[in-house]
Amino acid sequence: MPVSLDLDMMPSLPAPTPERPLLGLTVLVVEDSRFASEALRLLCLRSGARIRRADSLAAAQKHLRVYRPNVTLVDLGLPDGSGASLIDELSRAQPRVEVILGMSGDAGAEPMALAAGADGFIEKPIAGLAAFQETILAKLPEDARRFGLRSVSNETVAPDAGSLLEDFSYAADILTAHNGDDMLDYIAQFLAGVARDAGDAEVVDAAETLAKHRQTGAPYRSDVARIAGLVQERLTEQRAV
Repeated sequence: MPVSLDLDMMPSLPAPTPERPLLGLTVLVVEDSRFASEALRLLCLRSGARIRRADSLAAAQKHLRVYRPNVTLVDLGLPDGSGASLIDELSRAQPRVEVILGMSGDAGAEPMALAAGADGFIEKPIAGLAAFQETILAKLPEDARRFGLRSVSNETVAPDAGSLLEDFSYAADILTAHNGDDMLDYIAQFLAGVARDAGDAEVVDAAETLAKHRQTGAPYRSDVARIAGLVQERLTEQRAV
């Protein structure tokens, strides 16, 4: 069902400032990772934007039936389907969301996002405030941008460890609940993304190896066992901090 975006927006929005160039904007983040979402929340907070979060396509549809964001950031790998399908709907909806950006930890996913109708692409992890702001400002309509000089910050954000713990707990729950193959492709891409954001090369390798073996038809049961073990190790480590 196409997304309906015919709801009234707030009648007046606060003007942006050089320090908070996204002031007055509402950003909908469609992202299943708590760790990535927390980074984006901090970036929006520093930039002056309000943020709403949806962790699935279904949750995003519920948000969009209630209000229209100015900016939508859509992760391409979600638990109930590809974010490209939502990007396609949003790009064709009237009135259109002002800025639609695809997101992924895989730079090779950019063509998919653009083909679906995204205005641009964010490769995760993105921790730098200036890069985040410039990516959104460059895609806003001219009449919505702040003209003139503005401060450029070298500030970075660091999500707290609790959000990373939530992601590993989520992965552990899926691995426990799904003994079959129906969620293995999803869990491989989810953990690869989380681990890239967290700088965990060992989990990235395990997740990418599982994905590769699934794609090529090679045996992968030992990969699943390796990932399950690493997830439990990370949960133990995080809880001990």
